[in-house]
Amino acid sequence: MLNEINWPHDYLPGLTDNFASNEVIVKGISAEDVFHNLIDTSIWPTYYSNVSDVEFDNTKGTKLAADTRFRFKTFGFPIEAEITEFEAPHDGQPGRLAWHGWAEGDADHRLDVIHAWLLEDLSEGRVRILTQESQKGKPAAELHRDPKDPMNIGHQEWVRGLAATVLAAKHK
Repeated sequence: MLNEINWPHDYLPGLTDNFASNEVIVKGISAEDVFHNLIDTSIWPTYYSNVSDVEFDNTKGTKLAADTRFRFKTFGFPIEAEITEFEAPHDGQPGRLAWHGWAEGDADHRLDVIHAWLLEDLSEGRVRILTQESQKGKPAAELHRDPKDPMNIGHQEWVRGLAATVLAAKHK
C-alpha cells in the first residue's frame, strides 16, 4: 500500500482554497538518491524553471535540513518558508520533506501553503516521487479557478525534472 503525505489539519486537501498533486514512478533510482538531490536547492533551477533566488536565513550552504528557514521566488510570489518535516528515507520508510511557505500581504494578497514531498521505494527497483501542495488565501483561490492549472503543470515539471536529474547522474 502506498504511503500518504502527513497533513496538518488546517491544510487538509479539500478544506483549503487550492490543492495540487503530482507524482512520477521511475525505475532505476532510489528514494535515497532522490532525497539527496531534492534537498540541494542549488540544483533546483537546473531542472525546475519556476524557481529562483533561493536564500537561507539560518543555515549555511544550499541544502535543506530540519528547521531550515529559507526564501525563494515561484509562480510570481516571493515565498518565505520553514521546514516542518524532514526525514531521509531509511529502513524501508519513505523520505519526507515539507515546508510551510507564505507570501506576506493583506487579505487580498496573503498566501499560505504546505508543500510536501514523499519519496518511496517500491518493488522491482522503482521509486515513487510524490509532491503535493495545499494552499490558503485569495491568490490560492484564483489559482484554483485558473483553467490553465499552473500549479499542477508547474509541479509536474518539478517531479519529472527531479527524476530526470537523478537518472542522468546514475547513468554517467
